[in-house]
Amino acid sequence: MKPTRRPLRTQFSSGPCAKRPGWTPGALANAAVGRSHRSAAGRAKLREVIDRSRELLGVPEDYRIGIVPASDTGAVEMLLWSVLGARGVDLLAWESFGAEWVGDVVEQLRLEGARRLEADYGELPDLGAVDFENDVVFTWNGTTSGVRIPDADWIPERRGGLTICDATSAVFAMQIPWSKIDCATWSWQKALGGEAAHGMLALSPRAVERLQSFEPPRPLPKIFRLTKGGKLIEGIFRGDTINTPSLLCVEDAIDSLEWAKTIGGLPATIARSEQNLARVAEWVDKSDWVDFLARDPRTRSCTSICLRVVDPAFQGLSADDQAETANRVVGLLSDERVADDIGAYRDAPPGFRIWGGATVETGDVEALLPWIDWGYAQVMKR
Repeated sequence: MKPTRRPLRTQFSSGPCAKRPGWTPGALANAAVGRSHRSAAGRAKLREVIDRSRELLGVPEDYRIGIVPASDTGAVEMLLWSVLGARGVDLLAWESFGAEWVGDVVEQLRLEGARRLEADYGELPDLGAVDFENDVVFTWNGTTSGVRIPDADWIPERRGGLTICDATSAVFAMQIPWSKIDCATWSWQKALGGEAAHGMLALSPRAVERLQSFEPPRPLPKIFRLTKGGKLIEGIFRGDTINTPSLLCVEDAIDSLEWAKTIGGLPATIARSEQNLARVAEWVDKSDWVDFLARDPRTRSCTSICLRVVDPAFQGLSADDQAETANRVVGLLSDERVADDIGAYRDAPPGFRIWGGATVETGDVEALLPWIDWGYAQVMKR
Protein backbone atom coordinates (compact mmCIF):
# COMPACT_ATOMS: atom_id res chain seq x y z
CA MET A 1 0.00 0.00 0.00
CA LYS A 2 1.29 3.45 -0.88
CA PRO A 3 2.24 5.38 2.29
CA THR A 4 0.43 8.57 3.14
CA ARG A 5 2.88 10.08 5.63
CA ARG A 6 5.69 11.99 3.98
CA PRO A 7 8.99 13.31 5.33
CA LEU A 8 8.73 17.03 6.08
CA ARG A 9 12.23 17.43 4.66
CA THR A 10 13.38 15.17 1.85
CA GLN A 11 17.12 15.87 1.99
CA PHE A 12 18.98 12.64 2.82
CA SER A 13 22.16 13.33 0.84
CA SER A 14 25.49 12.20 2.29
CA GLY A 15 27.14 15.44 1.26
CA PRO A 16 26.38 18.23 1.15
CA CYS A 17 23.94 17.21 3.86
CA ALA A 18 20.65 18.56 5.17
CA LYS A 19 20.76 21.98 6.79
CA ARG A 20 20.03 22.14 10.50
CA PRO A 21 16.32 22.14 11.45
CA GLY A 22 14.77 25.57 11.07
CA TRP A 23 17.53 26.94 8.83
CA THR A 24 16.65 29.79 6.48
CA PRO A 25 18.86 32.16 4.47
CA GLY A 26 18.22 34.65 7.26
CA ALA A 27 20.81 32.74 9.29
CA LEU A 28 23.44 34.39 7.06
CA ALA A 29 22.36 37.97 7.74
CA ASN A 30 25.52 38.77 9.73
CA ALA A 31 27.95 37.38 7.16
CA ALA A 32 30.95 39.59 6.50
CA VAL A 33 30.22 39.66 2.77
CA GLY A 34 32.06 42.28 0.79
CA ARG A 35 34.85 42.29 3.38
CA SER A 36 38.35 40.95 3.06
CA HIS A 37 39.02 37.70 4.88
CA ARG A 38 42.20 39.48 6.06
CA SER A 39 40.20 42.27 7.69
CA ALA A 40 39.61 42.25 11.44
CA ALA A 41 35.99 41.29 10.83
CA GLY A 42 36.90 38.46 8.44
CA ARG A 43 39.61 37.08 10.72
CA ALA A 44 37.27 37.20 13.71
CA LYS A 45 34.69 35.11 11.86
CA LEU A 46 37.27 32.52 10.81
CA ARG A 47 38.69 32.35 14.33
CA GLU A 48 35.18 31.89 15.68
CA VAL A 49 34.74 28.76 13.56
CA ILE A 50 38.02 27.39 14.90
CA ASP A 51 37.20 28.19 18.53
CA ARG A 52 33.64 26.88 18.36
CA SER A 53 34.83 23.67 16.67
CA ARG A 54 37.41 23.10 19.40
CA GLU A 55 34.84 23.65 22.14
CA LEU A 56 32.15 21.46 20.59
CA LEU A 57 34.45 18.57 19.66
CA GLY A 58 36.54 18.71 22.83
CA VAL A 59 39.81 19.07 20.91
CA PRO A 60 42.72 19.51 23.37
CA GLU A 61 44.12 23.01 23.77
CA ASP A 62 47.58 21.95 22.60
CA TYR A 63 46.22 20.75 19.24
CA ARG A 64 46.24 23.21 16.35
CA ILE A 65 43.02 23.58 14.32
CA GLY A 66 43.02 25.25 10.91
CA ILE A 67 40.71 26.00 8.00
CA VAL A 68 42.15 24.84 4.68
CA PRO A 69 41.14 24.76 0.99
CA ALA A 70 39.28 22.08 -0.96
CA SER A 71 37.07 20.48 1.67
CA ASP A 72 38.09 17.26 3.43
CA THR A 73 39.89 16.03 0.32
CA GLY A 74 42.19 19.04 0.39
CA ALA A 75 42.84 18.60 4.10
CA VAL A 76 43.72 14.91 3.75
CA GLU A 77 45.98 15.40 0.74
CA MET A 78 47.70 18.38 2.39
CA LEU A 79 48.70 16.04 5.22
CA LEU A 80 49.69 13.10 3.02
CA TRP A 81 51.98 15.28 0.93
CA SER A 82 53.40 17.12 3.96
CA VAL A 83 54.10 14.43 6.58
CA LEU A 84 54.49 11.06 4.83
CA GLY A 85 57.88 9.66 3.94
CA ALA A 86 59.62 10.06 7.28
CA ARG A 87 58.91 6.40 8.11
CA GLY A 88 56.86 3.52 6.74
CA VAL A 89 53.12 3.84 6.29
CA ASP A 90 50.15 1.52 6.80
CA LEU A 91 47.14 2.35 4.64
CA LEU A 92 43.69 1.13 5.70
CA ALA A 93 40.87 1.03 3.17
CA TRP A 94 37.43 -0.54 3.13
CA GLU A 95 35.50 1.87 0.88
CA SER A 96 35.97 4.44 -1.88
CA PHE A 97 37.62 7.33 -0.06
CA GLY A 98 40.05 5.17 1.87
CA ALA A 99 40.96 3.63 -1.49
CA GLU A 100 41.56 7.14 -2.84
CA TRP A 101 44.13 7.79 -0.10
CA VAL A 102 45.79 4.47 -0.88
CA GLY A 103 46.00 5.55 -4.51
CA ASP A 104 47.51 8.89 -3.53
CA VAL A 105 50.27 7.27 -1.51
CA VAL A 106 51.02 4.32 -3.80
CA GLU A 107 50.50 5.83 -7.25
CA GLN A 108 51.19 9.54 -6.77
CA LEU A 109 53.64 9.82 -3.87
CA ARG A 110 55.04 6.38 -4.76
CA LEU A 111 56.28 5.70 -1.26
CA GLU A 112 58.26 2.49 -1.05
CA GLY A 113 57.18 -0.13 1.43
CA ALA A 114 53.67 1.22 1.95
CA ARG A 115 51.51 -1.53 3.43
CA ARG A 116 47.91 -1.88 2.27
CA LEU A 117 45.38 -3.33 4.71
CA GLU A 118 42.13 -3.56 2.78
CA ALA A 119 38.69 -5.11 3.08
CA ASP A 120 35.63 -5.45 0.90
CA TYR A 121 32.58 -3.23 1.24
CA GLY A 122 30.77 -4.12 4.47
CA GLU A 123 33.89 -5.27 6.31
CA LEU A 124 36.84 -3.77 8.19
CA PRO A 125 40.46 -4.78 7.61
CA ASP A 126 42.34 -6.59 10.39
CA LEU A 127 42.99 -3.72 12.81
CA GLY A 128 45.23 -5.97 14.89
CA ALA A 129 47.68 -6.19 11.99
CA VAL A 130 48.46 -2.44 11.99
CA ASP A 131 52.08 -1.54 12.76
CA PHE A 132 52.09 1.69 14.76
CA GLU A 133 55.81 2.16 14.28
CA ASN A 134 54.62 3.25 10.84
CA ASP A 135 52.40 6.21 10.09
CA VAL A 136 48.81 5.00 9.78
CA VAL A 137 46.23 6.48 7.38
CA PHE A 138 42.55 5.56 7.82
CA THR A 139 38.99 6.81 7.73
CA TRP A 140 37.00 6.71 10.97
CA ASN A 141 33.72 6.21 9.13
CA GLY A 142 33.40 4.82 5.64
CA THR A 143 31.09 7.32 3.96
CA THR A 144 30.44 5.06 0.97
CA SER A 145 30.20 1.71 2.81
CA GLY A 146 28.43 2.65 6.03
CA VAL A 147 31.14 0.88 8.05
CA ARG A 148 32.73 2.71 10.97
CA ILE A 149 35.47 1.84 13.43
CA PRO A 150 33.64 0.78 16.62
CA ASP A 151 36.27 2.08 19.04
CA ALA A 152 39.91 3.15 19.35
CA ASP A 153 41.11 0.27 21.52
CA TRP A 154 43.32 -0.92 18.65
CA ILE A 155 45.33 2.33 18.68
CA PRO A 156 48.02 2.49 21.39
CA GLU A 157 48.57 5.68 23.38
CA ARG A 158 52.32 5.34 22.80
CA ARG A 159 53.22 4.87 19.16
CA GLY A 160 56.13 5.61 16.88
CA GLY A 161 54.21 6.82 13.83
CA LEU A 162 51.46 9.35 13.34
CA THR A 163 47.77 8.42 13.10
CA ILE A 164 46.19 10.32 10.21
CA CYS A 165 42.41 10.10 10.30
CA ASP A 166 39.87 11.20 7.71
CA ALA A 167 37.02 11.91 10.13
CA THR A 168 34.73 13.91 7.86
CA SER A 169 31.59 11.79 8.24
CA ALA A 170 32.34 10.98 11.89
CA VAL A 171 32.92 14.31 13.66
CA PHE A 172 29.86 15.73 15.43
CA ALA A 173 28.18 12.29 15.22
CA MET A 174 30.75 9.97 16.82
CA GLN A 175 33.15 10.35 19.74
CA ILE A 176 36.71 10.95 18.54
CA PRO A 177 39.35 9.96 21.14
CA TRP A 178 41.82 12.74 20.50
CA SER A 179 44.71 11.17 22.41
CA LYS A 180 44.71 8.41 19.76
CA ILE A 181 44.66 10.81 16.78
CA ASP A 182 47.59 12.92 15.58
CA CYS A 183 46.01 14.38 12.45
CA ALA A 184 42.27 14.62 11.83
CA THR A 185 40.42 16.13 8.90
CA TRP A 186 36.82 17.04 8.19
CA SER A 187 34.64 19.44 6.22
CA TRP A 188 31.64 21.64 7.00
CA GLN A 189 29.29 19.90 4.60
CA LYS A 190 28.69 16.69 6.56
CA ALA A 191 27.24 16.19 10.05
CA LEU A 192 26.32 19.84 10.71
CA GLY A 193 24.95 20.52 7.23
CA GLY A 194 27.41 23.24 6.26
CA GLU A 195 28.50 24.21 2.78
CA ALA A 196 31.17 22.65 0.58
CA ALA A 197 34.74 23.55 -0.45
CA HIS A 198 36.21 24.28 3.00
CA GLY A 199 38.24 21.74 4.98
CA MET A 200 39.51 21.62 8.53
CA LEU A 201 42.39 19.84 10.14
CA ALA A 202 43.50 19.24 13.71
CA LEU A 203 47.15 18.54 14.54
CA SER A 204 48.58 17.05 17.72
CA PRO A 205 51.92 18.30 19.12
CA ARG A 206 53.51 15.16 17.62
CA ALA A 207 52.16 16.10 14.20
CA VAL A 208 53.50 19.63 14.54
CA GLU A 209 56.91 18.25 15.49
CA ARG A 210 56.89 16.08 12.35
CA LEU A 211 55.99 19.04 10.15
CA GLN A 212 58.83 21.12 11.60
CA SER A 213 61.48 18.40 11.52
CA PHE A 214 60.72 16.62 8.24
CA GLU A 215 61.26 18.14 4.81
CA PRO A 216 59.22 16.21 2.24
CA PRO A 217 61.31 15.06 -0.75
CA ARG A 218 58.76 16.47 -3.18
CA PRO A 219 57.47 19.85 -4.34
CA LEU A 220 54.49 21.18 -2.38
CA PRO A 221 51.99 23.50 -4.06
CA LYS A 222 51.09 26.63 -2.14
CA ILE A 223 47.78 25.29 -0.86
CA PHE A 224 49.60 22.31 0.77
CA ARG A 225 52.25 24.33 2.62
CA LEU A 226 51.90 24.29 6.40
CA THR A 227 55.46 25.36 7.21
CA LYS A 228 57.91 28.04 6.16
CA GLY A 229 61.60 27.89 6.92
CA GLY A 230 61.09 24.76 9.02
CA LYS A 231 58.50 26.45 11.25
CA LEU A 232 54.75 25.95 11.38
CA ILE A 233 52.80 28.79 9.77
CA GLU A 234 50.90 29.63 12.93
CA GLY A 235 48.61 32.09 11.18
CA ILE A 236 46.76 29.23 9.48
CA PHE A 237 45.63 28.13 12.93
CA ARG A 238 44.47 31.60 13.93
CA GLY A 239 42.19 32.16 10.95
CA ASP A 240 44.74 33.41 8.38
CA THR A 241 43.70 31.01 5.63
CA ILE A 242 46.03 29.98 2.81
CA ASN A 243 43.61 31.22 0.17
CA THR A 244 40.34 33.12 0.10
CA PRO A 245 37.40 31.43 1.87
CA SER A 246 33.74 32.24 1.33
CA LEU A 247 32.65 34.41 4.25
CA LEU A 248 29.07 33.43 3.44
CA CYS A 249 30.02 29.79 4.05
CA VAL A 250 31.92 30.83 7.16
CA GLU A 251 28.77 32.45 8.57
CA ASP A 252 26.83 29.30 7.78
CA ALA A 253 29.41 27.22 9.67
CA ILE A 254 29.08 29.52 12.67
CA ASP A 255 25.31 29.13 12.55
CA SER A 256 25.51 25.34 12.49
CA LEU A 257 28.00 25.26 15.35
CA GLU A 258 25.79 27.57 17.41
CA TRP A 259 22.78 25.33 16.70
CA ALA A 260 24.71 22.29 17.89
CA LYS A 261 25.66 24.09 21.08
CA THR A 262 22.08 25.19 21.82
CA ILE A 263 20.66 21.66 21.52
CA GLY A 264 23.18 20.27 24.02
CA GLY A 265 26.51 20.07 22.25
CA LEU A 266 28.30 16.92 21.14
CA PRO A 267 26.30 14.49 23.33
CA ALA A 268 23.11 15.77 21.71
CA THR A 269 24.37 15.62 18.12
CA ILE A 270 25.66 12.07 18.69
CA ALA A 271 22.36 11.03 20.26
CA ARG A 272 20.33 12.42 17.35
CA SER A 273 22.42 10.50 14.84
CA GLU A 274 22.33 7.26 16.83
CA GLN A 275 18.55 7.60 17.10
CA ASN A 276 18.29 7.79 13.32
CA LEU A 277 20.38 4.62 13.01
CA ALA A 278 18.18 2.88 15.59
CA ARG A 279 15.05 3.62 13.59
CA VAL A 280 16.60 2.19 10.43
CA ALA A 281 17.77 -0.88 12.36
CA GLU A 282 14.23 -1.52 13.63
CA TRP A 283 12.95 -1.37 10.04
CA VAL A 284 15.72 -3.62 8.71
CA ASP A 285 15.04 -6.21 11.41
CA LYS A 286 11.48 -6.56 10.10
CA SER A 287 12.39 -6.58 6.42
CA ASP A 288 12.74 -9.65 4.19
CA TRP A 289 14.48 -7.84 1.35
CA VAL A 290 16.99 -5.33 2.73
CA ASP A 291 19.92 -5.43 5.17
CA PHE A 292 22.81 -3.24 6.24
CA LEU A 293 25.88 -3.27 4.05
CA ALA A 294 27.93 -3.41 7.27
CA ARG A 295 28.14 -7.08 8.28
CA ASP A 296 28.96 -6.45 11.97
CA PRO A 297 26.29 -4.49 13.88
CA ARG A 298 29.02 -2.79 15.95
CA THR A 299 30.41 -1.19 12.79
CA ARG A 300 27.15 0.22 11.41
CA SER A 301 27.53 3.91 10.67
CA CYS A 302 25.04 6.29 12.25
CA THR A 303 25.67 8.91 9.55
CA SER A 304 26.15 7.24 6.16
CA ILE A 305 23.64 4.42 6.62
CA CYS A 306 24.23 2.05 3.70
CA LEU A 307 21.79 -0.69 2.75
CA ARG A 308 22.07 -3.70 0.45
CA VAL A 309 19.29 -5.70 -1.16
CA VAL A 310 19.19 -9.35 -0.05
CA ASP A 311 16.00 -10.34 -1.90
CA PRO A 312 16.86 -13.52 -3.92
CA ALA A 313 15.02 -12.09 -6.94
CA PHE A 314 17.30 -9.04 -6.89
CA GLN A 315 20.40 -11.12 -6.24
CA GLY A 316 19.58 -13.17 -9.32
CA LEU A 317 19.89 -10.12 -11.57
CA SER A 318 23.07 -9.17 -13.40
CA ALA A 319 25.22 -6.46 -11.83
CA ASP A 320 24.00 -3.92 -14.38
CA ASP A 321 20.36 -4.83 -13.79
CA GLN A 322 20.84 -4.62 -10.03
CA ALA A 323 22.21 -1.09 -10.39
CA GLU A 324 19.39 -0.11 -12.76
CA THR A 325 16.76 -1.50 -10.39
CA ALA A 326 18.13 0.36 -7.39
CA ASN A 327 18.35 3.55 -9.44
CA ARG A 328 14.72 3.17 -10.53
CA VAL A 329 13.65 2.98 -6.88
CA VAL A 330 15.68 6.09 -6.09
CA GLY A 331 14.19 7.91 -9.07
CA LEU A 332 10.64 6.88 -8.16
CA LEU A 333 10.99 8.24 -4.62
CA SER A 334 12.47 11.45 -5.95
CA ASP A 335 9.56 11.79 -8.36
CA GLU A 336 7.18 11.27 -5.45
CA ARG A 337 9.05 14.05 -3.60
CA VAL A 338 9.71 11.95 -0.55
CA ALA A 339 13.50 11.42 -0.81
CA ASP A 340 16.42 13.06 -2.55
CA ASP A 341 19.84 11.53 -3.11
CA ILE A 342 19.45 8.16 -1.38
CA GLY A 343 21.24 6.07 -4.00
CA ALA A 344 24.36 4.09 -3.10
CA TYR A 345 27.68 5.69 -3.98
CA ARG A 346 28.72 5.04 -7.56
CA ASP A 347 31.58 2.66 -6.59
CA ALA A 348 29.59 0.82 -3.91
CA PRO A 349 27.37 -2.25 -4.37
CA PRO A 350 23.89 -1.35 -5.67
CA GLY A 351 21.56 -0.31 -2.89
CA PHE A 352 20.61 2.74 -0.86
CA ARG A 353 22.32 5.25 1.41
CA ILE A 354 20.45 7.38 3.93
CA TRP A 355 22.24 10.19 5.73
CA GLY A 356 21.47 9.97 9.44
CA GLY A 357 23.53 12.86 10.81
CA ALA A 358 22.23 15.18 13.51
CA THR A 359 20.60 17.67 11.13
CA VAL A 360 18.20 14.98 9.88
CA GLU A 361 15.04 14.66 11.97
CA THR A 362 14.21 11.15 13.19
CA GLY A 363 10.58 11.71 12.21
CA ASP A 364 11.64 12.20 8.62
CA VAL A 365 13.64 8.96 8.68
CA GLU A 366 10.61 7.14 10.10
CA ALA A 367 8.40 8.57 7.36
CA LEU A 368 10.88 7.64 4.62
CA LEU A 369 11.30 3.94 5.37
CA PRO A 370 7.81 2.74 4.30
CA TRP A 371 8.30 4.62 1.06
CA ILE A 372 11.46 2.63 0.34
CA ASP A 373 9.45 -0.57 0.89
CA TRP A 374 6.77 0.72 -1.45
CA GLY A 375 9.21 1.89 -4.11
CA TYR A 376 11.06 -1.41 -4.14
CA ALA A 377 7.80 -3.34 -4.39
CA GLN A 378 6.67 -1.16 -7.31
CA VAL A 379 9.89 -1.62 -9.27
CA MET A 380 10.23 -5.35 -8.56
CA LYS A 381 6.47 -5.92 -8.94
CA ARG A 382 6.35 -7.79 -5.64
